Amino acid sequence: MIRGLETKTYDERLQKLGLASLGKRRTRGDRRAGFQYLRAATEKRKGVKLFSKAPEGQTRNNGWKLIKERFNLEIRRNFLQVRTINPWNKLPSEVVSHSLVELKEGTKRFSMAGVSNYTTLTLADRKGLLYVGAREAIFALSISTMEMEEAILWEAPEERKAECIQKGRSNQTECFNYIRFLQTYNSSHMYTCGTYAFQPKCGYIDLATFSLDRFSFEEGKGKCPYDPAKGYTSLIVEEELYSATHNNFLGTDPVILRNLGPQYPVKTEHLPTWLNEPHFVGSAFVQESKGSDIGDDDKVYFFFSERAVEYDCDIDQVVARVARICKGDVGGARTLQKRWTTFLKARLLCSIPEQQLHFNRIQGTYTLNGDHWRETSFFGVFQARWGDVDVSAVCQYQILDVQKVFEGPYKEYSEIAQKWIRYSDQEPVPRPGACITDWHRYNSFSTSLELPDNTLNFAKKHPLMDKAVPPHGNQPLLVKKDANFTQLVVERVHGLDGKPYEVLYIGTENGWLHKAVALSSGVHLIEELQVFEEAQPIKSLVLSVPKRVLFIGSNTQVIQVPVANCSKYRTCSDCILAKDPYCAWTWNGSQLTPVHFFCLLLVSSSGTKFISKNITAMVGMDLVLPCQLTSNLAKALWTFNGQDLAASQASVVYDAHLQALIVLDIRLKHSGLYKCIQLEEMNELMTESYQVTVLADPALSLETRAPLDNLGLVWVVVIALSAICVVLLLVVFSLKRRLKEEREKGSKAIESTLVYPIEMPKEPKSPTFIPSTTSDSDEKLWDPASYYYSDGSLKIVPGHAVCQNGGTTPSPTTNGIPGQPLQSPQLHSPNRINLSNIRGSSSNGYIRLNLGTEERPDYSDLAEELRRKLKQRQALPDSNPEESSV
Repeated sequence: MIRGLETKTYDERLQKLGLASLGKRRTRGDRRAGFQYLRAATEKRKGVKLFSKAPEGQTRNNGWKLIKERFNLEIRRNFLQVRTINPWNKLPSEVVSHSLVELKEGTKRFSMAGVSNYTTLTLADRKGLLYVGAREAIFALSISTMEMEEAILWEAPEERKAECIQKGRSNQTECFNYIRFLQTYNSSHMYTCGTYAFQPKCGYIDLATFSLDRFSFEEGKGKCPYDPAKGYTSLIVEEELYSATHNNFLGTDPVILRNLGPQYPVKTEHLPTWLNEPHFVGSAFVQESKGSDIGDDDKVYFFFSERAVEYDCDIDQVVARVARICKGDVGGARTLQKRWTTFLKARLLCSIPEQQLHFNRIQGTYTLNGDHWRETSFFGVFQARWGDVDVSAVCQYQILDVQKVFEGPYKEYSEIAQKWIRYSDQEPVPRPGACITDWHRYNSFSTSLELPDNTLNFAKKHPLMDKAVPPHGNQPLLVKKDANFTQLVVERVHGLDGKPYEVLYIGTENGWLHKAVALSSGVHLIEELQVFEEAQPIKSLVLSVPKRVLFIGSNTQVIQVPVANCSKYRTCSDCILAKDPYCAWTWNGSQLTPVHFFCLLLVSSSGTKFISKNITAMVGMDLVLPCQLTSNLAKALWTFNGQDLAASQASVVYDAHLQALIVLDIRLKHSGLYKCIQLEEMNELMTESYQVTVLADPALSLETRAPLDNLGLVWVVVIALSAICVVLLLVVFSLKRRLKEEREKGSKAIESTLVYPIEMPKEPKSPTFIPSTTSDSDEKLWDPASYYYSDGSLKIVPGHAVCQNGGTTPSPTTNGIPGQPLQSPQLHSPNRINLSNIRGSSSNGYIRLNLGTEERPDYSDLAEELRRKLKQRQALPDSNPEESSV
């Protein structure tokens, strides 16, 4: 029962929980059942004919249209094979033909409307449940189906959210209750903590009813961070909570704290030498007391990155750290009261020194336990910036190497040298920072309360160890460029030979999952999977070993993916070369089973027959021979007539991006047999084979030498080119006819329009027209005698310039627009010749005269005479033409 929904209606409950109605859920189930039947994804209804598929080529829909049979009884309308057909036929083809990942590969997803940040995951394999802490909600999901079994809505009150907003926090991303901690407290309860709108709260969940007691919330300060974006880690050990977080609103007080349980709280000292702006990423509990010869105590390890204090002040250096405390530490009596007396920290090295590449920012950790605590390994994912390239790495650390560093020398700050150096003086006894062992008990130090002050004072001032923890093998397991690793989980798998192999699952910042296996020769990357449709960080990973599934938490959803998909290996060689420890090749195909995969190929590549493809080309062409590789780790090896191509041919280029061999400017000597062999770890697999024939005579028909399956394509090309030629010919004839018609129209139009080149007239000078500045009458400004020659012909005025006194050219006006013709004064001619649209020019040009009909004298004789003279007149020289002559 979900509290808070008792008074809401059915629709309000569905909207609050983000669920669909029963009708929609039944429709979805019908479509899924129909899909499973039609696409043979399940054998549940094998042998039963439920649907009739329409014949191919007779449908306009999705290609899988079903035939709806007639029925007489109304009750049959509700049958599955009847009610499913109409919605199915409306589905688009991409939906029907798509092979659902959920059905084919076993991937399942969960999300709820209005809920985000599915990042806190806790697995309960025995109960078959996955507990998910999200933003203001806690879910219990079935591992097998990923469906919600129970849910708790834990929202921050509105008044708390208002206070959070008033303090300057975001009401979109911060002022909510983000569930940051969710772990089993005992057999009947779980303990959970949330940010609660920057006022963290914690509480207990009753597993019997899956309900949260809202009246017994506990203060979450020191147990849970205020800020949902701050690094945080915690774990419960024997009903005691060990947490590493920030202890105030501003996030400036880092603390590693133990509370709950019968003992009083103990925490770190508030000193920069203890914790200096840390970013916590992980924690681990190691039972080192089991089988210990010295009666050692159990320990809790914390992993984080912080700003280092041991370097120069002008260097803002961030380093990765591992810190350790003893489970039985209860603080000191006078010194370090209620403070850790066993707190020690050391640097984690993960680098490639020869390339000056150091991975200092740790992002996530995973603890791989063995049969004995001495076999415990810590795996960490690191990020670094190498120039302008993002680089990530995975480093492995052995528990014995960590223990050796914590038992080594200390580092201290020298006032004389003004820097951090190794402590070389006599150490106090008992050793500072050590757990209570049989030696301490023999010397009357039963608890940390009995330790002397000189030991505690030294431990307070010397929490940092001098040596750093080296990675296993003194180098990273895996380094990858252009990637940002975020989380990882590791599983130890035993092969048929009894040897253990460690399989790594690594999440990235853009939503990719990398699967790799650690071998004696290095880490082998098996596959890379994109688990999200849109790029988003993988924020949590949880592995279920019994179920062989992996759970991935992100901001938008929780995804369940299988640890392996053996069905993608189509051949025996692919299965073996993949080195997937979950897959083995049998005579029936690849199967999911742990197996030792370092075995010989069952089928030799030399025994496989490949049919060569016939290629015919002309001399001088460039030939491209594709060779698709089935593995990113493989290389293409080309041979020509049985010999290495690189040694026998010089004019060849292999393009790794196109995965093809390019033969430039082929000659007769390039005729022969080309073979592409896929080379991967000394294993050769035949991929492609080409029989190339080079022709020297261009007149020789290629169709006679080409394979029969290419003749159809050649004929299609010939017919298409012929059709194009016919169309172009028709277009040419059409344009020629239209051009002829336009010319005929132009010869008729010249009767009413005259266009000819002009220059300054060479006839005798005529009286110059000078406009009067005192007369208001236009009739006085025009003198017909000044505009006609003595023979009665009309004078042609070049341009629109008006002659000024002195014969000088008028200067442009100040309001002229650059690049535009200057405005001409409007002249009123007695015969109404329109000159307003004439282009201004100071040189020879063309003037189009529109002879109007209004008040025009009868100049038909004059026009005929003008045409006659133009035919006899020589073309005038044009010293500076603006346009071509007509």
